[in-house]
Amino acid sequence: MKCINCGTDNKLKDRTAKNGRCMQCNHPFVFEPTTMGNVKITDPMFAKAIADISANNTLFFTHKQLLYLLDNRLRRNSFPIAGFGCIYLFFGVWTTLFFGGFLSGVLGKNSFLIVLCIYLLVLVISLYKNTKSPKINSKARRTSARILQLIGVIILLGGMFISISILNSFIVFVIAVIAGMLSLYLGTIQLKNIGVAQEFLLTQSQFQDWLNRWQRINGSILKALPAAREENASVTVNPDVTAYSFDRLVVCDRTAIAQQLIANNFHFENNCAILSVTGYPQSIFDTTMEMLRRNPELKVYALHDCSPKGISLVHQLRTSPKWFFNSNVTIIDIGILPRQVLATKQGMFIQASPDSAQAAKDLFGEVRQNLTAEELAWLDSGKFVELESLTPQRIIKVLQSGIAGSQNLAIDDSSLILVGDTGNDIYLVESFG
Repeated sequence: MKCINCGTDNKLKDRTAKNGRCMQCNHPFVFEPTTMGNVKITDPMFAKAIADISANNTLFFTHKQLLYLLDNRLRRNSFPIAGFGCIYLFFGVWTTLFFGGFLSGVLGKNSFLIVLCIYLLVLVISLYKNTKSPKINSKARRTSARILQLIGVIILLGGMFISISILNSFIVFVIAVIAGMLSLYLGTIQLKNIGVAQEFLLTQSQFQDWLNRWQRINGSILKALPAAREENASVTVNPDVTAYSFDRLVVCDRTAIAQQLIANNFHFENNCAILSVTGYPQSIFDTTMEMLRRNPELKVYALHDCSPKGISLVHQLRTSPKWFFNSNVTIIDIGILPRQVLATKQGMFIQASPDSAQAAKDLFGEVRQNLTAEELAWLDSGKFVELESLTPQRIIKVLQSGIAGSQNLAIDDSSLILVGDTGNDIYLVESFG
């Protein structure tokens, strides 16, 4: 493992001899992967995760975003997609030759074929379990489903050839056809059903212990945001400033996302106000809303989790006196929406809970009627996606794209869908990046 302080590569015996320190510069190592059980991490891996989530220390991020990134990388490393087929091919040949030869004295000349059939059966069952596993990511589940299809073709064609040309056995022919078609069917079905709810490989307490130890040894993480604090005391704003307004407002359903956008100067770079639905930042909330309501051309952009509470944000903005009740302001729902999750090819970290399922069934009728049957089924099953599962860079990019795409709503834009009536316009963005 390389030392992040001096770059020296320390082997296990070197780290042990130096009591967990670098043999060159004596800098302590935070992690020792050989003693970490199933979930292993190294100092360079943790350092790279911090650099990547912050875009090389240019963007602020939340602790939860770092947790999601680390969990995804551990999940990816636990399932080596590269060379996946070669690994199974190697073990298939080795298993067949070794055990087939070992059992040939008992089973005769058919021992190799019997061992190969057993290996393929175990492989199909293992791959099918992978396609449903909450412990691997969607890319790995998709790979497993495709290999299931490939194995189905191999069993079907190979089994038919062997049964007819070599064994001349109708029973083997039938078994090959049934086994091959079953593998093909399972792979095809699971390839369409990759939106399996996932579970964290890391616990929150485990991650927090890692984070605390890292900061004790390497100092505070420059771009990691602390928890947002409520500021109840109002701030006096210069009257010359309040005479102006903003053309755009971004409203987040989570304070942490509003805090992150403000910390990353999104409001300055995109000339917009940023607030959370909870009223953050409290010290300037009333003043900001007073300024915004004076602008008849105001556009409001909703940014939220893909959850029952999150997708209710637009309804709350439209119906709450605190926000824009009895106003003809245009609202653009940036997402995340269920249709965006269902359409994405990049794969999102989907979770599920009974509480979310119940909350979905309790949604306002006006919210449910704007959702498709597929979206409602997805939500009613308890699934949800948190905005913090995405990197700050991706969130900013998607939000900028949504703002740019809504500059002239008079022009037909296929990326936006109008779901409100004239004078009460609500637009949905089709894709979340």
